[in-house]
Amino acid sequence: MTFSSAPIETVAVSAYRIPTDAPESDGTLAWDSTSLIVAEIAAGGRTGLGYSYGDPAAATLIRGTLAAVLEGRDALATGGCWRALVRAIRNDGRPGIASMAISALDNALWDLKARLLGLPLARLLGTVSESVEIYGSGGFTSYTDTQLSAQLAGWAEQGMTRVKMKVGRTPERDLARVETARRAVPAEVRLMVDANGGYDRKQALAFAERFAALGVDWFEEPVSSEDLEGLRLLRDRLPAPIEVTAGEYGYDSRYFRRMIEAGAVDVLQADATRCAGVTGFLAADALCRAFETPLSAHCAPALHCHLCCAALKARHIEWFHDHVRIEALLLDGAPRPDGGRVAFDAGRPGCGLELKRRDAERYAL
Repeated sequence: MTFSSAPIETVAVSAYRIPTDAPESDGTLAWDSTSLIVAEIAAGGRTGLGYSYGDPAAATLIRGTLAAVLEGRDALATGGCWRALVRAIRNDGRPGIASMAISALDNALWDLKARLLGLPLARLLGTVSESVEIYGSGGFTSYTDTQLSAQLAGWAEQGMTRVKMKVGRTPERDLARVETARRAVPAEVRLMVDANGGYDRKQALAFAERFAALGVDWFEEPVSSEDLEGLRLLRDRLPAPIEVTAGEYGYDSRYFRRMIEAGAVDVLQADATRCAGVTGFLAADALCRAFETPLSAHCAPALHCHLCCAALKARHIEWFHDHVRIEALLLDGAPRPDGGRVAFDAGRPGCGLELKRRDAERYAL
């Protein structure tokens, strides 16, 4: 079946809140559940599925405002649909809830387009690699040393060569926790730490020197991601081989450009469930190509598997504990790791995901 156009017939949205399997916290926040926003767009006898992680208010915005923007538009014209969505939220503010709502819809539109054309999304976008590296991510500050060690060791046993843990909530314990992590995984496994902006500049500098001696080579948000001068200061002064990284709170390409032009990061992070979807993620990759900056996908591995297999500057995907668990629980077709990498399913069109409706019902809002 071929399509010259495919008018959008319906736009549906649902929201789910899934409790964590244990108390979780990082350097600046604690939580006991994660909310998933699922958008479904139908056209031409196919239905595209997209999602974002964020407050259920994003679903309210889709239902009350953005769904009507898309109805009747050509589902194959993803660029025009995206521009119409961005224009529609002019008075609501681009960062935050509005961009998360657009993300869910844009992700669904690209999934739908690929399904209409009978292609995996990675093929439609232009495959660069059949698989992409992942790194284990969790190590919450709420974990006991036993929980921390077991989680990191488990990822190493699965073949992951990088594992990430949270720091910054109780600085007086951070060095001991990283030492515990170092003992839990083989020497060849690299350690990554994420402070979520929990340190000030001098604390970050002091800890970085100690972390480097323990094999840490990734320091994520050592200070607030809004402190571009502080990130640049740390990037210039931190000992090799530590890389300074940030970007997960980027909602548009201007944010990413400011961060890269400021020389604030060695690796840019982007999240297609926040940065206005597939379209926004591809813009981040284009900026990374222009500025010769590596790109790493933040969370949502089932979605980013396709995107990073088609992004020229992609380095790896965050195999985040919460999202891995949720996507396996609620999405049929979620990728499974193999030797520290994930591959997209070439036999399934779009992102290859289907909502497990019966399993999802118990978490519905």
